[in-house]
Amino acid sequence: MKILALESSCDETAAAVVENGRTVLSSVVATQIERHKIFGGVVPEIASRMHAEAISEVTRQALEQASCKLSDVDAVAVTYAPGLIGALLVGVNYAKGLSLSSGLPLVPVHHLRSHIAANYITHPDLEPPFLCLVVSGGNTLLVHVRDYTDFQVLGRTRDDAAGEALDKAARAMGLPYPGGVHLDKAAKDGNDKAFSFPHPHVEGSPLDFSFSGLKTSVVNIIHNANQKGETVPVADLGASFLRAVVDSLVSNTQKALQTLPVTKKLVLAGGVSANSVLRADMQQLAKRTGVDLYLPELSLCGDNAAMVGAQGYYEYLAGKRAGMDLNAFATMPITEE
Repeated sequence: MKILALESSCDETAAAVVENGRTVLSSVVATQIERHKIFGGVVPEIASRMHAEAISEVTRQALEQASCKLSDVDAVAVTYAPGLIGALLVGVNYAKGLSLSSGLPLVPVHHLRSHIAANYITHPDLEPPFLCLVVSGGNTLLVHVRDYTDFQVLGRTRDDAAGEALDKAARAMGLPYPGGVHLDKAAKDGNDKAFSFPHPHVEGSPLDFSFSGLKTSVVNIIHNANQKGETVPVADLGASFLRAVVDSLVSNTQKALQTLPVTKKLVLAGGVSANSVLRADMQQLAKRTGVDLYLPELSLCGDNAAMVGAQGYYEYLAGKRAGMDLNAFATMPITEE
């Protein structure tokens, strides 16, 4: 079964053709990074306009690379939540047009479910149930994936997402956009014990996360140094901040593993899953706890349509369909049906 998938939730316009949820026949991504770099972050209005300009061409390329015509695919899958509302609407409306004109069924796909499904492409042998840490710019979740479309949230951030904290800390340090990527690179040459950061805990909810305090701490360090005319060692500060964020992620993941003793599979997903420190520490955690670790291929960590096609396949099998009244949503829990 072949699915044409579309993704436009943030600043990547993407299309892909995926077969049976595991085999990527084509994957095309048009990035907007250079356009948003001058602003230090994604400008929603610009993102929406660039999606509208690119979506037809990336779809054409995806079909061509897969040696397919629209009539050769079995369904159209599209990200409809969560994300930037204007950006999402471009993909949703384009997918609705394709569905209406071709008669193909329309499958709405949750963005975070797609990030988890990226691992089905990287690891064809991976099957639920498993524990997944989803870490992205807008979300941080610990999820018990009971089945392909059955999710239980065990822990979530109470404020900022880990990726958002990394991006904002990087910006405060003067690093270019996208901040998280450049922070990871800068931290490689730093001393992660040079600065002390709090290790936040949420009282009464041991699996929940909080990163706003960490973000405030790094901004205060930089402001205090500037007021004294001192230069902050970016590599050391970045390494120390990254260490505090990763320690929080790994600590809660270990606690979650203890609550799910029957689960011997641990999965990492989301844009921040490309971070080298997080990947290394998760490998150490897996070794300590005796679980099998599944990491997405680096090319599948960021937003792409192949992961939408992978999850779309399982949503289709579960009977999920949408009509021409499908709307986009800026926020939506991963458990939404």
